[in-house]
Order: sequence, then structure tokens, then C-alpha cells
Amino acid sequence: MKQICFLILACICLLSCGHRQQSQDALLYDLPQMQDSGVIVALTLNSSISYFDYRGEPMGFQYELAKQFAESQGLKLSIKTATSTIDLVNKLLQGEGDFIAYPLPNLKEFKDSIQFCGEDIITHQVLVQRNGRKNPPLTNVTQLIGKDVYAKPGKYLNRLNNLDKELGGGILIHEVTNDSISTEDLIAQVASGDIDYAVCDNDLARLNKTYYPNLNISLAISFDQRASWAVRKTSPVLAQAIDQWHKENQTSPAYRASTKRYFEISKRTPQGSILSLKDGKISHFDDLFKKYAAEIGWDWRMLASLAFTESNFDTTAVSWAGAKGLMQLMPRTAKAMGVPEGKEQNPEESIKAATKYLALTARSFTKIEDPNERIKFVLAAYNGGVGHIFDAMALAEKYGKNKYVWDNNVADYILLKSNEEYFNDPVCKNGYFRGRETYNFVKEILDRTEVYRQKIKP
Repeated sequence: MKQICFLILACICLLSCGHRQQSQDALLYDLPQMQDSGVIVALTLNSSISYFDYRGEPMGFQYELAKQFAESQGLKLSIKTATSTIDLVNKLLQGEGDFIAYPLPNLKEFKDSIQFCGEDIITHQVLVQRNGRKNPPLTNVTQLIGKDVYAKPGKYLNRLNNLDKELGGGILIHEVTNDSISTEDLIAQVASGDIDYAVCDNDLARLNKTYYPNLNISLAISFDQRASWAVRKTSPVLAQAIDQWHKENQTSPAYRASTKRYFEISKRTPQGSILSLKDGKISHFDDLFKKYAAEIGWDWRMLASLAFTESNFDTTAVSWAGAKGLMQLMPRTAKAMGVPEGKEQNPEESIKAATKYLALTARSFTKIEDPNERIKFVLAAYNGGVGHIFDAMALAEKYGKNKYVWDNNVADYILLKSNEEYFNDPVCKNGYFRGRETYNFVKEILDRTEVYRQKIKP
């Protein structure tokens, strides 16, 4: 019995020593060790600004900057996500990542354990409102008295309550506790006129203005707060490298391109009309739609509707994310589907590759027996990537919905994929997703297809 106890104690000691050694190794892990390994690990959060999966490709402003830094050091970038800013710091200190690629608030409680570095980002909260002649946007916070303002619980609601106290009361504050409505949903509601005012951070407001150009985001409602990337205090060489890279990179073409992609380029596609009702022509590419739609058993008018939604039949279109051509295929997808280099904007190559990709995507949804139902999932996956649709199906199943039915079932959960309570759920494998775009995408294509069917012969 004594021998057994001795062995157990010995094992505990060994495990304890091993854990201490692991922590010690993490503390001593600086840029030279990363260069020896060839890999650097960035920690970030899933969001529309920092990092997300789009049509199977990693994207996000902070992700692109982290990749640019890694490449400047000759390193391969690996991404790990956290669930909150506190989780980011904990993971960094535990050695799960090498640096935080996220605008971390420069709070005193963080400064005691980590070192801030890189760009000194100034953040603040803004009032999201509409531009309009009849109702000019507010220009002073005192004008909020008597106005209905909507906010999610947390820092936005806290700021509104504090501002209300500073003004002596009078702001009509609406706390939005419905977990199916995110801050970005509130922004969309302001743009559409469903509500008049909401609150968010200035960077989130700038990004959403590229989707909704009628927004006014000029009124700040909070003091400026500093934020930046961070490393462990025991990684001074890495901190110095990030500082130096930022000084050199902030005027580079790559940095400028990333800034334009997320905060300046419009995310909306101009909308046109049917080419000729008299001649029964939807577009100049009808013959190609008919040819390739037949190969996958689709109504060619639905394929035309998909192209219209993607590019407005503009063969030269290039999206903010880098998707090209009539069918807006991402570069990696176009290459995988056999599009010759330099032919991404050739209409036939684009349509041929798109139908090949649609057929391939449909294989992921063979358990959906109804072909009309299956098409909804295929369209959703074409827009957002199969992974996010699988996540929404998993959420639907978890909450007692039919994961093989789109409307009022999986569609409800693709909307929830922009809410951290849901995209951080263990059944979700692909993180944050701006699900409203995909939800609207499917609806618009199906609705337009019906219009085409009524006005254009098969």
C-alpha cells in the first residue's frame, strides 16, 4: 500500500514539474524561437472585422494584418480564436498563442501582465443613424433626449445609461435582449428605417456603412479609448518587431488595400433589370445559362438569377473579398474548378466553373431528399460556404428544429451565426458568420427566379 501511495505521489510530482516546465517554456518563447519553428500563432476573436471564414477562405482586417506581419518575418501564420478579450489574455499567458491580433483595450488590469505593441488604435462608440433631408442626423448628444435608442446589453447599454445620467435623463433607451438580434442586426434595422438609432463601436460602424451607404456614423457618444495588439512581457523581441513593422507597414500598399477592402469598398451590388421582355431575354448570357444549367438539372432562369445577384451580369466585377467575374468565384475556388489563370472574368469559364461548384456543393446535402429544399441549402453554401451551413444545421438540430428544412428552421440559425452565444457554441466549427447576407441571398434568388419564370419562357 505504501508503495502504491509513493508511486501516485511520484506521478503527481512529475506531472506538476511537467506543467511548470511547459509554462516556463512558454514564458521563454520569443521571436527567435518562433523563427526556428517557422510558425507564429496569432490569437484573435471571431467577428466581421477581426477574423471569419468567407466562402471557405479566412478573412478579416486583423487577420490580414497578422498575415502581413508574419510574412514580413518569414513565418507561417496560424490562427487560434478566443471567446472574449479576457480569454485572449489568458490564452496568451498560457502560451497557446504568441501575440494578440485584435485591438485589445489598454486597460490597467491587462498592463500588469502583458505588453501592448503595434498600432495605437483609437476607438469610441458612435450613434448609428440615417442621413436624410426630412430628418437631419443628430449632431450633438443633447439631441438624444426624447429619442428612442436601441442597444444590446453590455458596454453599449452601459454607455447609454451613463450618458442618460450625464444629461439628466430623457433618453428613451431600449435594451435588446432577444438573442436572435445582434448589434449588426440593429444597424441593419436603422438602415432600413425600422428603428432610428442604435449604438456600436466606430470600426464596426465604418464596416457596416459599406453595406448601408445611407448611414450616418459621425456622432461620437463616448470618450476615446486606446487599444492595440499585445504580447507576453517575456517576448520583448517580438514586441519590438511588431512596433517596427507597424511603422513601416502603415503606408504600404498591402495595408492600404486591407483598409479599403473592409472599411471603404461598397459591399452592395448595383441592381439592374431584365434585358428585354419583348425578346424574352434576361441577359446577354442566356445561352450559356441554358447550356450549363442543363448539365446540373437546374432551371436556367435560377442560374441567371444567381448570376444577377452575384454580379448584376457584369463580367468585370470584382468584389471587396476578391471574388471575380459573372459568378463571383473566389480565386481558390475558380482554380479548383478548372478556370485557367487569367480567365476568371471570361463569362463561359465563370458559368462553367460555377455549375461545377454547385454540383460539387450539392453532394454535401444528399440527405435532403426534396430537390427544391436542397437547392436552398446549395444556394446558401454557394454564398457562405458549406461549413457555416453545417453549423446552422447543427444548431437547428440542437434546438429541436428540422436540420433538413431551410425556411423557419436552418435559416433561423444562419441568422444567429453572427451572435457570439451561437457561433461560440461547441457544435459550431467555423466561428462568426454574417448570416443575414446569406439569408437574404437565398430569398432574393428564389424570389427573382419566380419573377423570371412568370415573364420569361423556359
